Amino acid sequence: MRRALHLCAVGVFACIVANPQQRPVVHQEVQQQVQAATTTATFTSSTQLVVESVSVKDKSGKIIEGLHKEDFTVTEDAKPQTIKFFEFENVEEAAAAAPSRATLPAPGILPELTQTEIKSESPGDIRYRDRRLLVLYFDMKSMPIFDQLRAFDAAQKFVRTQMSPADLMALMEYNGSSVQVLSDFTGDRDKLQSILATLIVEEADNTGDNPPGASASDSGAAFGQDDSEFNIFNTDRQLAALQTAAKMLSSLNEQKSLIYFASGLNLNGLDNQAQLSATINDAIRSGVHFWPIDARGLVALPPLGDATRGSQGNAAMYTGTAALAVQSNFSRSQDTLYALAADTGGKALLDNNDLAQGIVNAEKSITGYYIIGYYTTNETLDGKFRRVKITLNNNADAKLDYRQGYYAGKVFGKFTNADKERQLEDALMMGDPVTELTIMLEPNYFRQNNAEYFVPIMVKIPGSELALARKRGAEHTLINFIGEIKDNHGTTIRNMRDYMDIKLSDATAAEWAKRPIEYDTGYTMLPGAYQIKVLARDSETGRIGTYLGKFNIPNLNREQDRVPITSVVLSSQRAEMKDAIATAGKPSKAAVTQAVNPLVQDGAKLIPSVTRVFSSKANMYVYLQAYEPNATDAATTQPLVAYVSFFQSSVKVMETPLVKVTDGIDPKSHMLPIKLSFPLGKLKPGEYDCEVTILDPSTQKTAFWQAPVMLIP
Repeated sequence: MRRALHLCAVGVFACIVANPQQRPVVHQEVQQQVQAATTTATFTSSTQLVVESVSVKDKSGKIIEGLHKEDFTVTEDAKPQTIKFFEFENVEEAAAAAPSRATLPAPGILPELTQTEIKSESPGDIRYRDRRLLVLYFDMKSMPIFDQLRAFDAAQKFVRTQMSPADLMALMEYNGSSVQVLSDFTGDRDKLQSILATLIVEEADNTGDNPPGASASDSGAAFGQDDSEFNIFNTDRQLAALQTAAKMLSSLNEQKSLIYFASGLNLNGLDNQAQLSATINDAIRSGVHFWPIDARGLVALPPLGDATRGSQGNAAMYTGTAALAVQSNFSRSQDTLYALAADTGGKALLDNNDLAQGIVNAEKSITGYYIIGYYTTNETLDGKFRRVKITLNNNADAKLDYRQGYYAGKVFGKFTNADKERQLEDALMMGDPVTELTIMLEPNYFRQNNAEYFVPIMVKIPGSELALARKRGAEHTLINFIGEIKDNHGTTIRNMRDYMDIKLSDATAAEWAKRPIEYDTGYTMLPGAYQIKVLARDSETGRIGTYLGKFNIPNLNREQDRVPITSVVLSSQRAEMKDAIATAGKPSKAAVTQAVNPLVQDGAKLIPSVTRVFSSKANMYVYLQAYEPNATDAATTQPLVAYVSFFQSSVKVMETPLVKVTDGIDPKSHMLPIKLSFPLGKLKPGEYDCEVTILDPSTQKTAFWQAPVMLIP
């Protein structure tokens, strides 16, 4: 798992900057307009400056000083580059020469936190030269109260006893809705201590244990998402918040270390893998190294859970399955932390009670380094990966530590229709995902015959994403879709290309603000492991969203130990076909898709929830199919028993009545449809584990399916 996450994005560090007098580590196109005094002609040129920070050490691990730009050779995609800017940052020397305490005046205890910002460096500004830039970032959404207290205590310990004179520190907080900068970079320990003390006082404001409902107000988060159903299962939001923090730091020249306090970060099937890649790539471009710290410290997990959890009460507690599940869930929560660190040049502190050691590790990692800048000979802003190689000419034994490539910038401006088509195709091929729109996707699979499976794909986008187009006065907008499905060998199996025309009158705009944009398509495929990538673009604003994920289609013919079942679809909505959502392709193709789609029955379509957020006032619909190889009609069908259970903290809080299923076998596919429907009014709003159980009394086989769901008022 860790290796799979580690390969999600290649760790690289580079930047494209606008002003040759400074070294901001963020890519952008530089436009210089030179106008002659006696004419009206304007000449425009563009250059892209790439900046690398290079640590050069000898065999004993000491920094090699006194090198010049002539001692280095730089190539980009095997093409030689000319070094234009060269400088050595000596942090250790600055620390030895600096006074023991910062000379900035102490502000005293702050009565309340005030939002600030990270100020960029102006041309010629050298206030951060030879200084170590550390950012303490507290993910309040993921940390319960006790973990927050441990994180704050570690931060105070470091500021009080371990912070060196060369250190400058900034404080950031993610509160579940937006990223707030609590302090810009400063060496004033009193100021930092007072802000940390204020955070501790406000511990009661933690919302980590109570996810916001769909009725929560929009807080204007910096990364363009609202507090709707798309943000309740919020790993994507946590990663998007980290991406926002990295972008805030992009205008500073020096290396930055972001120490990320969190109680794990667990990606699951609902989360968008594209967001992980986008966060890592933006950190790389901004020169930010992530140093995640697991605020839970060293955790000893009892095999069957501690006193805070009820007993599982089934065979899993005797076979070791329950203990393995607990350990696996905990390990998965650390895998993403490991990937964030490994892919950006940091190191994760896991299973350690001395949380301050993680800050010390980040501090010691920055001692002295060379800053090398060159204007790339490849000025195309295509968003593609460029491999950088730096060598030392006269010392083959020296160890060079640097980021070995970067993703080029990408510019999406005003295009012609042909340009817009090319824009989507280029964005699909980029290794650097575009995540300007929120997009969620759910693929399912249902058996058609002995070899083939039908895969319906549901895409959802928050309707609030259309607000920007409406503000610009647009009466309608096109949502363009493009995507592809690849097998585990990287071969493209299926392609997607379609659009939705959405009206944006006052009445419809108000309606879209309350419900998501829903779009579906479907394909016939063979069993196997696949990766799906789908892009959606608002053609009015040019904003693009990317979904990237994996799914498997098992071969039900080979299932021997359990009852063979297909995907399980959870829904709270059945739509008449005349009112149904858009379907890919031409009308003829849409008709074929509907004919083979088992979610279309009796002129209505079952709409998969995707986000798995339900109102406690609604009914839940559950649909799946079970495979009976020897059944061809009602007489040969073996009756199955199905029911649904809801768990909270491993305690069963509700179970539906048992339903005996005997009717509806498909003689061609040998699939028996299982349909369940029940009200959710007995459950209180909150997060649950929904478990669907299928029993075959004749063979004593079972099948289980489980997924997290959220109930809102």
